[in-house]
Amino acid sequence: MINRRKLLCSIAGIVAAALLPRRPSNATDPHPPLHIATNTYPWSTFARRNGKTLRLHTDSLLGDIASTGIAGYEPIINQPAEFDGLSQRLARHGLEMRSLYVNSVLHNEAKSSASIDQVLAIAARARDLGTTIVVTNPSPIRWGGSEDKSDQQLQHQAKSLDRLGESLKKLGITLAYHNHDSELRQGAREFHHMLTATDPDHVKFCLDAHWIYRGCGNSQVALFDAVEHYADRIVELHLRQSRDGVWTESFTLDGDIDYERLFGMLRRRGIQAHLVLEQAVEADSPSTVEAVTAHQISNVNLKKLLS
Repeated sequence: MINRRKLLCSIAGIVAAALLPRRPSNATDPHPPLHIATNTYPWSTFARRNGKTLRLHTDSLLGDIASTGIAGYEPIINQPAEFDGLSQRLARHGLEMRSLYVNSVLHNEAKSSASIDQVLAIAARARDLGTTIVVTNPSPIRWGGSEDKSDQQLQHQAKSLDRLGESLKKLGITLAYHNHDSELRQGAREFHHMLTATDPDHVKFCLDAHWIYRGCGNSQVALFDAVEHYADRIVELHLRQSRDGVWTESFTLDGDIDYERLFGMLRRRGIQAHLVLEQAVEADSPSTVEAVTAHQISNVNLKKLLS
């Protein structure tokens, strides 16, 4: 006979397990630990706040990331040569690189082919390190500018994005489209066209909830409408929180974005997305902790949300 305490503990365990993202069907470990990664962008913002420049892929940075309990490294890669020695450094610190972020220029007919070739060269090296997702945000006409792409440029960009995704798929790698806030201007025509005019088999979606929220005037309505439209293409999440529109130092549950609702929407659809913390700081963010502590807190809070 099972007593009442054992029964309640058993039920609690079943409920907690049901709330976690669904495991992939090919997983060999019946109970693999929750994998959380961090992009290098937030680390650069903390370094810049201290008047420093972040050196990517170094033992120092990888050691700091490992010390937070985060198990994944999502770097921003610009050249294939950046992979030299990276495999050994990742192994030394017990980190995986399941995804990476690359910039691309896809709206410009004179530059798009060379940009695609560059991304493919990076992906070919990354595949040897276990990378399965390449995230790209097609570059704006001018970084920091307010110039919008023409319809012709958007049409060329979508075709180039689809071509890149098809080529990456042949390498066994998934392309995930990512946006910032500028793509939400002018009725979000760039954002929607990239996910309307591309083949869902070639181009998936890296949902950065906060950029959609901010790009639409701090609107959760716009965010969750976007999730309703494109949830089935989501393969990765970039996770950032704010309070009153300002980025917090750590990922927190009591902020502007209802992440409990977001994860619930994905869970009901059976979607297991790669989880990447991108909790950066900006000019008006609080300044109470350093990068390592902030990421330790983010890691704990995200796991708390998912358990």
